[in-house]
Amino acid sequence: MSRLEEIEGQVRKLDLKELATFRQWFARFDAEAWDREFEADVASGKLDSVAEQALEDHAAGRSTRL
Repeated sequence: MSRLEEIEGQVRKLDLKELATFRQWFARFDAEAWDREFEADVASGKLDSVAEQALEDHAAGRSTRL
């Protein structure tokens, strides 16, 4: 059995209160992981071309105000 299968099995055994607590924890954990990945992508320049294209599109009038 893989680690993932073990975790899935444990999650299935949680009662409703434990599951709610786990969901809240996992949402925070996942958001923090995503933030770290995004910050690393920005720092490495991985998103530079996307930002440049967005600025070009805006300058050309291909954007709308939010």
